[in-house]
Amino acid sequence: MLKQRIITAAWLAPLTLIGLFGLQGGAFALFTALIVLLSAWEWTNLAGVTRHGARFALVAVMAVLMLAMWLGGAAFAAWPLWLAAVGWLVNLYWVTHYPGTVGQWQATSRRLLMGGWVLLPCWVGFNVLRDSGAVWLLFVLLLVWTADIGAYFAGRRWGKNKLAPKVSPGKSWEGVYGGLAATLLLAIVFAAWQPISLMGGIALVVITGLVTLVSVLGDLLESMLKRYRNIKDSSQLLPGHGGVLDRIDSLTAAVPIFALFYLQVIHLQVSAL
Repeated sequence: MLKQRIITAAWLAPLTLIGLFGLQGGAFALFTALIVLLSAWEWTNLAGVTRHGARFALVAVMAVLMLAMWLGGAAFAAWPLWLAAVGWLVNLYWVTHYPGTVGQWQATSRRLLMGGWVLLPCWVGFNVLRDSGAVWLLFVLLLVWTADIGAYFAGRRWGKNKLAPKVSPGKSWEGVYGGLAATLLLAIVFAAWQPISLMGGIALVVITGLVTLVSVLGDLLESMLKRYRNIKDSSQLLPGHGGVLDRIDSLTAAVPIFALFYLQVIHLQVSAL
């Protein structure tokens, strides 16, 4: 397993970095669309669709929706990000009340709809942040990775109080606090580096704290769906690493919400200088 993880990471990491920061415009949108469509393939399984033909058809529908959004300009619009904000509030309720809320979302159609408001706005968020010049795309990626690292070490050292034992028994509140501390430090560094006002820097720190918590929710949502389906990984597309969703679950929440904050707050602070 370790050998598989190393081999997969050896080609996956540079390919991902080249795609995210070496591509722009339509090429970048296509690259991220492929990631989202692979995630959609896995989501159909989480939703309870098992026949390959039906899964391919649903992914094709997602691809058509993305093409329509690109042609209509919605791939850079704010409204899909607002949809994500509302959707993640609903997801928060379902995760924090699991398993009591299973009856509200267990129908395959509802889990597919859930995938729509998770995956499509994530793709829009990627486009919005890449269009900003990639600095803020880099920031949100670092935010999620830093939160994971901080949570891992803090959880191992101090973790006692379970965050969501019925959803993901391994996560602790101490891990969340460790992730928050690490990302807030990251935000301070970025605020000092980027040409934003003092109020903009304060806003970035606050936004970073909120998005860090949202990224944890992204992880928990996938864990909830996998627990309900009684599966360990979303797929085996990435040998040794599970599925694409297993790698980007936190990003599906963090990217659209941070992109919304970017459009509504951050870029205004940068533009004001």
